Amino acid sequence: MEDQAHQTGPTAGPGHEQRWAELADLVLIISREIQFRGYTDERAVPLSPSEGMVMRYLQREPAAPPSRIADATGLQRTNLSTILGGLERKGLVERRADPGDGRGVTVHTTERGRANYALVRQEWAAAVSEAADHDTEHLDAALTLLTAVETGLARMRPRNRATRPAAET
Repeated sequence: MEDQAHQTGPTAGPGHEQRWAELADLVLIISREIQFRGYTDERAVPLSPSEGMVMRYLQREPAAPPSRIADATGLQRTNLSTILGGLERKGLVERRADPGDGRGVTVHTTERGRANYALVRQEWAAAVSEAADHDTEHLDAALTLLTAVETGLARMRPRNRATRPAAET
């Protein structure tokens, strides 16, 4: 008998819709719970979800023009400008003149921004690990699946804003 729990590709269709919906619900709930907890370390700088998206991107790409950040995060350029201003006031990023084109700017993480990201990731790891009773049996499979989902959703993101984003809960 075929293991329905591990079907992938074109055979994963309507019969699995309810389980995919459950996964989406759980991801949203887990995300909210992580944010709701806050941080135990007083050095941690709390961020809005949009600020967090920008900082996550800048960990992989420590210097990038705002247009690239907006494309990668799905944020509108006008909103990104406000977010970058907030991150600058918190000392987590800085804008510098683009050396190749004096008219443009690149956004750079600061040492404080890198340290804050490392600190909050440690707190997230501790909280999530404790919530799962430190059970790592399916951790690699979960990471593989969630990475594929994140990559696929980013690839499928509408390029225009004709579709309305889901409301934050």
